[in-house]
Amino acid sequence: MSTHQELIERDRKVTFHASTHLRDFANGDAPGRVITGGKGIHIVDKDGREFIDGFAGLYCVNIGYGRTEVAEAIYQQALEMSYYHTYVGHSNEPQIALSEKILELAGPGMSKVYYGMSGSDANETQLKLVRYYNNVLGRPQKKKVISRQRGYHGSGLATGSLTGLKAFHDQFDLPMAGILHTEAPYYYHRAAEQEGMSEREFSAFCATKLEEMILAEGPDTIAAFIGEPVLGTGGIVPPPEGYWEAIQAVLAKYDVLLIADEVVCGFGRIGSAFGSHHYAIKPDLVTVAKGLTSAYQPLSGVIVGDRVWKVLEQGTGELGPIGHGWTYSGHALGCAAGLANLAIIEREGLTQNAAETGAYLQQKMQATFGDHPIVGQARGVGMLASLEFSVDPESRKHFDPSLKVGARMSAAALDENLIARAMPQGDILGFAPPLTTTRAEVDEIIARAERAVNKVTDQLVREGVLQTA
Repeated sequence: MSTHQELIERDRKVTFHASTHLRDFANGDAPGRVITGGKGIHIVDKDGREFIDGFAGLYCVNIGYGRTEVAEAIYQQALEMSYYHTYVGHSNEPQIALSEKILELAGPGMSKVYYGMSGSDANETQLKLVRYYNNVLGRPQKKKVISRQRGYHGSGLATGSLTGLKAFHDQFDLPMAGILHTEAPYYYHRAAEQEGMSEREFSAFCATKLEEMILAEGPDTIAAFIGEPVLGTGGIVPPPEGYWEAIQAVLAKYDVLLIADEVVCGFGRIGSAFGSHHYAIKPDLVTVAKGLTSAYQPLSGVIVGDRVWKVLEQGTGELGPIGHGWTYSGHALGCAAGLANLAIIEREGLTQNAAETGAYLQQKMQATFGDHPIVGQARGVGMLASLEFSVDPESRKHFDPSLKVGARMSAAALDENLIARAMPQGDILGFAPPLTTTRAEVDEIIARAERAVNKVTDQLVREGVLQTA
C-alpha cells in the first residue's frame, strides 16, 4: 500500500488542481494532502490525522461526512438504473421526486427545475435562459447582465465573468462583454469612505448606483441582475439592512429579471430553506447546487419561476424544442443522493439547527474576536461566519497584501487541525461548518481559531508590523 507521501508525489506528476500555485505544487514547494474519509464534522488524511472541517468542503457538506444512508441510496439506484439521458421527455423516478421536493421547499412562484452538475454550469444555463426569454419577447437588445463586485457565480468564461473577483478575471481576458458589475453590498469596506452613513443609507446608495448603471447603459439593454443572498467567496458578507428591498425596487422599475444564486445559502445554511426566504427576495430564477446533495454526488439546479416559464413555453411553441442540454442533466444517482440528503436535513431539523446553533456561533465569534486587536469585523449569519483582519480596526486600515495575513491565519488554523478558508481579495478567514455542528463543536472551532489568530498576531508583533500595547 502506498504511503501518504508516495501518493502526494504521484499526484504532483499527474493532476491539475483547482486554485493552486501550479509550479510550486508540481515542484514540491507547496503542500499536498490525500483525504481518506470523514465522520460528522471531521475529515481524516492518509496519515490518520484528523481535522475539524470548519468549511464543510466548499460550503457544501451540509449533512456532515460519513452518512451511509446517502451512500446506500446511491447504491440502490445504481443497481436499478444508474443512467439514462433526460432529453426529449425522458425521466427517472428520483428526478421527478427531487423536483417535486425542491419546488415544495422553494415555495410559491416557482415552476420547474433544470439540472446540471455544478453551480457554474447552472449559472451558464441562467444566462442562456435570460437571452432566450428576451428574444422570445422581441427584445433583442435586452441582454446585459449586472452582477456585483466581489460576487461569486462560477469559474467558466461567462460565469467567471459574472464573478466579481480579480483572480477569476486577470489573465483570462474577462469579464466578457455584456456582463457588468455594480457596488458590492459590503458596508464594512465602504463605511470609512462614507462617514456617517447608516446601513440603510448604504443600501440606498447601492440601489442608486445600480439605477445609475441601468440608466447609463439603457434600460432596454439590461436583462437581468444576479446576486447571492449573502456574499460568499467575496468575503462571507451578510447584506446591510434594507439592501434587498432597495435593490428589488430598482429591478422592478426597469423590468430586470432577478437571479438569486443560492448555491451557498440554499438548503438550510443560514437557518432558512433558502437565503431568498431569509431576506424576502422574490427571484425569477434560482441557482442551487452544493447543499442540494451535500456533495455526495455532483448536482446543480436551475429553478425557473412562473413568469419565465410561461415565456419559455411560448418560445418553444413558436420555435420548436429549446436548444439547450447537458449529457448528465437529471442524473439518476445525483437525484437519488439529493433526495436522501434533503430527507436527512428535514428529519434531523438541520435548517433549524443552523438557525439556533448558528446564532450561538455568531455570539461566540463576537465574544471571542469582537475586541481583538487585529480583527476589524467578526460577521456572519447562521452557519456562515468570517473574520476580517485589520492593522488598525478603528480606522479599518488593511494590512499590506504582501504580508498575506489571511493565508497565514488559515495555515495557523490548520496547525490546530482546523480547516478555515482564507478568502480571496482580502485578509479574511471564513467558516462554514456542516449544519450538524453542535454547540460543543462550535466551542472547539472557536478555541482552535482563537489560538491560530493569537499565534499570527504574535508573529506580526515580532516582525514589527504591530505595536504592543
